[in-house]
Amino acid sequence: MSVESTTEKIDRVVVRFAGDSGDGMQLTGDRFTSISAALGNDLATFPDYPAEIRAPAGTLAGVSAFQVHISDHEISTHGDAPNVLVAMNPAGLRANISIMEPGTMIIVNSDAFEERDLAKAGYSVNPLHDGSLSAYSVFEVPMTSITTEVCKEAGVKPRDAERSKNFFALGLVSWLFIRPTEPTLTWIAERFASKPQVAEANTRAFRAGYDFGETAELFHQRYEVTAAPFKSGEYINITGNTATAWGLIAASQLSKLPLFLGSYPITPASDILHELSKRKEFGVRTFQAEDEIAGIGSAIGAAFGGSLAVTTTSGPGMDLKAEAIGLAVSMELPLIIIDVQRAGPSTGLPTKVEQADLLSSLYGRHGESPVPVIAPKTPAECFDAAIEAARIAVTYRTPVIVLTDAYLANGTEPWRVPAVEDLPDITVEFATQPNGTTAEGEPTFYPYMRDETTLARPWAVPGTPGLEHRLGGLEKADGKGTVSYDGENHEVMTQLRAEKVANIVSSLGEASVDDVTGDATVAVLGWGSTYGAINAGVQRIRAAGQKAAQIHVELLNPLPEGLGEILKRYDTVLVPELNQGQLVKLVREKYLIDAKGIHKMRGVPFQAAEIEAFILESLGENS
Repeated sequence: MSVESTTEKIDRVVVRFAGDSGDGMQLTGDRFTSISAALGNDLATFPDYPAEIRAPAGTLAGVSAFQVHISDHEISTHGDAPNVLVAMNPAGLRANISIMEPGTMIIVNSDAFEERDLAKAGYSVNPLHDGSLSAYSVFEVPMTSITTEVCKEAGVKPRDAERSKNFFALGLVSWLFIRPTEPTLTWIAERFASKPQVAEANTRAFRAGYDFGETAELFHQRYEVTAAPFKSGEYINITGNTATAWGLIAASQLSKLPLFLGSYPITPASDILHELSKRKEFGVRTFQAEDEIAGIGSAIGAAFGGSLAVTTTSGPGMDLKAEAIGLAVSMELPLIIIDVQRAGPSTGLPTKVEQADLLSSLYGRHGESPVPVIAPKTPAECFDAAIEAARIAVTYRTPVIVLTDAYLANGTEPWRVPAVEDLPDITVEFATQPNGTTAEGEPTFYPYMRDETTLARPWAVPGTPGLEHRLGGLEKADGKGTVSYDGENHEVMTQLRAEKVANIVSSLGEASVDDVTGDATVAVLGWGSTYGAINAGVQRIRAAGQKAAQIHVELLNPLPEGLGEILKRYDTVLVPELNQGQLVKLVREKYLIDAKGIHKMRGVPFQAAEIEAFILESLGENS
């Protein structure tokens, strides 16, 4: 007697796909995410790449995972723990079982649990048979063998057919959570149009997975997550790196400056280079340099030539670019430096997240060389951060550092496409006329004559008649711009450069705090990608009837006006960071408050539960 599955409506679910780096887990997760986005779910993702480029197949070092949190309401994190784990092999199971809570669902590719595969993952006995998974709802599905069988009629060799098993998993999970099949089938046909045999194999595998859920009578429950309420508008699912690239293009159009990117490929920043290299229709010029120094050197040259100049990198590249950033500070040229932070030092954990470049961005150059530093808080807000960085750079004639990180770069969320008229004005006025006279009374151009409001020096495009000038790393005389070795002048120029950066706050709003009742005793201060976990943790505290405030700063140098006054209202200020305590050092020094750092350096983001626990501990201390 067949048993029909029933449908249960749920408000959210966290699904994690895990397997070997060659099993297509990132693609599988991405497609499940895209389908969910099209259905109108709110979502957040966490692609978890292995640090090893070519780790031995089937080993823990080679496990690739993709976690997606979908909901019918607004969310800010990828979820603390999965409700469902799809493990394609023993290594995928072992690497992720520690984050699974009792009672959650585990779907395994039972074909992969052979003796050799188990040994590679470090299992002495099969966990499917020894009772070690008794706390979970385990479903054994022979994904590989079914995929191989259904692909025979497509004329695909068994070895090649096996590669389609990720689509089987996608089909099964699509059935389980009532995702439509048409978008995936259309995507397969378009994506593999030039390889019809591969398209046929993937299509058959996907349908087989979906049909297995329908007919195997293994799952007695299906789950539906309905659409989340969104403001009206056009939405797309976007990663932080893509949002950054598009923000730079928008800034180029708004400023009417040609966009130039000089970059050396480095994980996890390379996708910005890849995306911009495809956008020649917007006049984008990309230069893949031979090294990090050449990348920023070319960008400085482009800035001198009147372009909106950008260089992208990660922590190790920032080390190499330090001297050239100092040169751009001295030359007072607009330049955008995007640092997609990763775990360090040195090569560190190249695919894992960390927030350890804040202090190096502020102080990691010789001499007094201040630059503005901004940090977006979500993948979608990388778009706005890129535009803001461009506005600051061209308005104040300064390099600007944008600190994103691996979590923001690779994570996705729905992004509401803004109307062009809602984007900020970035008007650029190049110098076109001489601004001074020589001792003989002849008109001339002084490259360091400053605007009284912004203290920005004029930006003259090389070749403009009468405005011929030279720039360089040697100190310049205030105003005239000739080389000067005078110590008094050097002090004046140093102070002017610092004052110029400090002036940036005048064009921005004051610091703000999210304190619903206005009488919380604990405030959580964050920057960058910690926003999601902090926000979720604070919301949990409030849902439990407790009080906590949230403060998030996106301008890190200079810090927002009024921040110190806000922080001093609270008995306890917690500062969660994916480092050993960098913003907390700045806050203690600048505002003389006893802020408490919360540190995590495990290559993964904070969980909302961790933030909640820290707040509860502080509330207990304050009571």
